[in-house]
Amino acid sequence: MIQRNEVHLHNNWQKELTNVVTDPKELMQTLEIDSFFGEKDAAARQLFPMRVPRPFIAKMRKGDPNDPLLRQVLPLHTEFLQKAGYVKDPLAEQESAIPGLLHKYQSRVLVLFKTGCAVNCRYCFRRHFPYQDNQINKQGLRNALEYINSDSKINEVILSGGDPLMAKDDSIDWFMTQLEQITHVKRLRIHSRLPVVIPSRITDTLCARFSTSRLKVVFVHHINHPNEIDEVFKAAAQRLKAAQVTQLNQTVLLKGINDSVDCLAELSEALFDADILPYYLHLLDKVEGASHFDVEEKEARLLMAGLLETLPGFLVPKLVREIGGKRSKTPIDLQLQ
Repeated sequence: MIQRNEVHLHNNWQKELTNVVTDPKELMQTLEIDSFFGEKDAAARQLFPMRVPRPFIAKMRKGDPNDPLLRQVLPLHTEFLQKAGYVKDPLAEQESAIPGLLHKYQSRVLVLFKTGCAVNCRYCFRRHFPYQDNQINKQGLRNALEYINSDSKINEVILSGGDPLMAKDDSIDWFMTQLEQITHVKRLRIHSRLPVVIPSRITDTLCARFSTSRLKVVFVHHINHPNEIDEVFKAAAQRLKAAQVTQLNQTVLLKGINDSVDCLAELSEALFDADILPYYLHLLDKVEGASHFDVEEKEARLLMAGLLETLPGFLVPKLVREIGGKRSKTPIDLQLQ
């Protein structure tokens, strides 16, 4: 039975999900930034819509056009640049095993559980993904479950999107209940940016469902900068911890946002303070429209060398690149010059 405080939490995250800023000019006004942004920048919304929840905006510094959280979500005219090697489908995943399900890795499948996102990050490698052809309804989820059931090599199911936490708690509960009947599946992994942009999404009902599952639940946060981690988010992370959820984080290395040893070290420390372990540091997927975020591999190696000198080993994420068609992430050899 849902308690009163849970009703409040449940309604709160859904209201915050609809009360987002989609106009760059409104975002600039909210942050009291008078200059910097122009009509050519605003036109980049034609390439990829802007969508920013207000709890995330509240973490941005007012008056600072270079705020690292703002830069992750603000359309800029540089998105129109056409650069060799940057394509619409950098991971070659726009052909799926069945609609809404990707089977790139032998023991794991990825389900595009919900195709929407709470926030549109400008570097998103799926900014051109044909979600309209991969939307998955309940029958589609049943088809995915049948596919998973038919292959005993699959021991882990990854919920992605979009963002899987755009789904309501009862939808996640239904899917978990079906998945728990497939004996060869051991783990459920959820990749989401929602807790850091709308922390109230981590409801007591959701945590209770995680805590009672026979599946090992792994939650991978997508956090790129230490300023994203505040006390409200840390409280949400503690609710997941109390539900026995393993929490990891993956970060995208972004030029002008987190490309310094100090920033990445501070991020790892802040994550661990929130009981989250650094997992991956991703080189940018070369998606069309995001070339201005790219950090060269040589520079990334130097950053990793600095992190190894600064942090204990368990706080140093793995530097990786994802290459379309490969059946695993590709680790970056730090010894190469």
